[in-house]
Amino acid sequence: MSTEPGVLAVVESQLSNFGLTPLRAAHELGFHTVLVSNDPDRYRVVSLAEEVYAKHLDEVVTTDTNSVDAVVEALTPFHAAGRLSGVMTVTDYNIPIVAEVAARFGLPGLSPEAARTCRDKLLMRDACRAAGVAVPGYHQATGEADALAAADRFGYPCVVKPMTESASIGVTLCRTPDEVVAAYRDLTASPTDFRGQPRRPGVLVEEYLVGFEVSVESVLVDGERHILGVTDKALGSHPHFVEMGDTFPSMLSEPVRRSCADLARRALEAVGHDFGAAHVEVKVTAEGPRIVEVNGRMPGAEITQLIREATGVYLQREVVRLHAGQTADLTRTRERAAASRYLAAHRAGTLARVDGVDLARRVPGVVDVDLEVHPGDRVRPAESNLDLLGYVVAAGDTTGDAVRRAESALGQLTPVFTADEDAR
Repeated sequence: MSTEPGVLAVVESQLSNFGLTPLRAAHELGFHTVLVSNDPDRYRVVSLAEEVYAKHLDEVVTTDTNSVDAVVEALTPFHAAGRLSGVMTVTDYNIPIVAEVAARFGLPGLSPEAARTCRDKLLMRDACRAAGVAVPGYHQATGEADALAAADRFGYPCVVKPMTESASIGVTLCRTPDEVVAAYRDLTASPTDFRGQPRRPGVLVEEYLVGFEVSVESVLVDGERHILGVTDKALGSHPHFVEMGDTFPSMLSEPVRRSCADLARRALEAVGHDFGAAHVEVKVTAEGPRIVEVNGRMPGAEITQLIREATGVYLQREVVRLHAGQTADLTRTRERAAASRYLAAHRAGTLARVDGVDLARRVPGVVDVDLEVHPGDRVRPAESNLDLLGYVVAAGDTTGDAVRRAESALGQLTPVFTADEDAR
C-alpha cells in the first residue's frame, strides 16, 4: 500500500468559481488533487482559476471525459498504486459517467441508475410521476407537430426545454405556436449538448407552472438524509429562466418550507438517490409545490457559499469526505443568512469595464464581489446562467439583512460598453 497521499479526482466541473472549489477543499484535506478533463484549460477563464491551479491542483489528466472507459483507463494507475481515494464531479453532464467509474473501482458514489435518472429530465419526471410525486404535465416531443399537439394539450404559455442540459440552457417560455416551433428547431439543430454529449431525441414540452421557485439542499450521510435548508431563487424575465439570485435560508413560512422539503425527500426516493448531496428545485404554485428538477449533486452557483456563511457548514469539504469514504460533519456553528445577486448585461455589446466594484465591496455585510468577464468580451442579455457577468454575496443576521445588502451591492455595479459600431 502506498504511503503517498490519497488521490481525489474531479472529473470535469461547472464553469464557475464554485466548480473549482472541490479541488481546493480536497487539497485542504490533504489529498493529491487531480483534475480529469477533455479540455482542462476551459476553467482558466473563471476568476478563481489562477489560485486553484497554482495552489490546490496537483495534477491534470487529459482524456475523453464523455467516455467511462477512457476515464477508468486514465485513473487506473492511481488505483493500481492503491492511491485512488475518491472520484467526483459537480456538473450534471458527468454525473452518470462518474457514478459508473466509481462503481467500477469500488469507490463511494451515487448508484449509476440513480445518476442516469437524475441526469435526464424525462427519466426523472417518469420516476416521480410513477411514485406519485407532483411534477408539471410533460411530454417528450420528437417532431414539430408532436410539440404543437403537446402545447395545445397543456395550454399556452408552455415551456420547451432540452432533457440533458444544465444552467437553464435552452429553456424557453413559449406563448404561441410559432415560438414552440422555433424553440423545437433551435434545440434539435445539434445532435450534441453543451459538453459534446449526444442529446436525447426531441424536446420536453411542459405545462407552465405559475408560482415562485425554491431549491431544497440535502446530504445523505450513513443512510440518513439531512435537509440543510431551503433556498429562495430569483429568476430573470421570460422567455428565459436565468437564475438572478439566491437567498439562504428561505424567507418563506415554516409550513411552506416543510412542504417543499417533504416533496424533495419523496422525489429523491423516487429517483433512487442513494449517496451524497442533492439539489432539488421546486416550484410553489397555488395547487402546492411541484418538482422542477432533481440534481444528484451539490447546489451550484453560489449556494454552497451562502450555506457556509449562514450555517458554518463547508459543504464542498464534507462532500469530498463522503466521496473518499469518510463521514461528513454537518454541524451548524452559526445561524445567520446570506444572499447572492447576479449581474447581467442590459443589451448586447463589447464590454469596456464594470464600474462600481469598489463601491459594492464597501456595502456593509458584503463578503464577495466577483466578475466573470473582462474588457473586450462580447456580452448579451442573459439567456442562460452562462451569460451572467458576475455576482455579489452578502451576509446578515437575518434573511432580510442579507437580501438588502446583496441588492444594494448589485446596484453599485454598472456594465460600460465600448463605443464601437456593434455596441451603439
